[in-house]
Amino acid sequence: MMLRAAVLAWALALAVPSFSADTKPAATFEQVSRAAKAARDQNQDAEAIRLFRQGLRLKPDWDEGLWYLGTLLYEKEEFAEARDLLRHFVAQNPKSGPGWAILALSEYHTREYQRSLEHLQRCQTYGVGDRKELADSVFYVVAVLLTRLEQYDDAMTLLFQLRSAGQAEANIIEPLGLAALRMPLLPAEIPQDRRPMIRMAGAGALALEGQHREEAEQKFRDMTAAYPDEPGVHFLLGAFLLDERPENGISEMKRELEISPSHLAARLRLAQEYIRQQNFGAALPLAQQALELDPKDPSAHMVLGETLVGKGGLTAGIHELETARDLAPDLTRIRWDLVRAYTAADRGEDAQREKQEIEKLNQQNAKPE
Repeated sequence: MMLRAAVLAWALALAVPSFSADTKPAATFEQVSRAAKAARDQNQDAEAIRLFRQGLRLKPDWDEGLWYLGTLLYEKEEFAEARDLLRHFVAQNPKSGPGWAILALSEYHTREYQRSLEHLQRCQTYGVGDRKELADSVFYVVAVLLTRLEQYDDAMTLLFQLRSAGQAEANIIEPLGLAALRMPLLPAEIPQDRRPMIRMAGAGALALEGQHREEAEQKFRDMTAAYPDEPGVHFLLGAFLLDERPENGISEMKRELEISPSHLAARLRLAQEYIRQQNFGAALPLAQQALELDPKDPSAHMVLGETLVGKGGLTAGIHELETARDLAPDLTRIRWDLVRAYTAADRGEDAQREKQEIEKLNQQNAKPE
């Protein structure tokens, strides 16, 4: 398995020079630790595991023992025990990127998905050095967990970054299809009869990201023809067509809402198209319904705010936009909406403050040369 192979390579790369081993039965911690490291270096995994366990009984806070036993057990798919050891390890080494990574991967296998995602993100904070294969594995698991936890757009962004970094399309097509269809599943959880549909969605998303628009449209149309009543498929085709032939895109979005009335993204995307056309009367009920579906969604507050401002309701619109900003302070589109709304309401100081915040965000997001 790709992830476990990467972890093994990482653990070996981090190995420290071993002392000469005394493999005779040992009574002291020093003897046991030397024997354990020697067994590890000689790929005698079963003996190494036994000796590391013995050493940790003698010295429970032994960093090397926690690390090497944890990684060895991960390789043996003893994920629960590996998890417990690595939690102890990161408690003693809170800035260890490798520790957080393998702990999170262990938690992924024990289905502690929220905790695994939090720890993978902490691993990303501290970095993984120049170990590209393991970095890609961490990014991959973060992406599939984001999908599992219904953060679909962020998942797609990471998967596209992996593709740009050279990841094989075969490795990301199913995770990408799940995110595009907004199905909160891991790749291993895909029902067999839905796998072709998900692969079509992933292939279409990859074609679109690569600017192969005709190919993307054909794949999306093939998917809707094969699965006309499945949630998500008309949304994907509709989102594509809104940029090409808006009236056709609107029809597909309406069809999606007939199939899946609680599809938040479809309501928001359709409302945004009506806003673009300045048809605020058509946008308003969609925006209100989206907010009812998820009162904490910043995009729902943003779209409702844009709609209300467009209809001339500055006070109510600004309130919704301010709520959206508080929920997603790094989203510059919301702040630009507020600049325009504050200006229309003769609130120059507030508009200027938002411009300053936009400049700060742009500076933070600027890539180094």
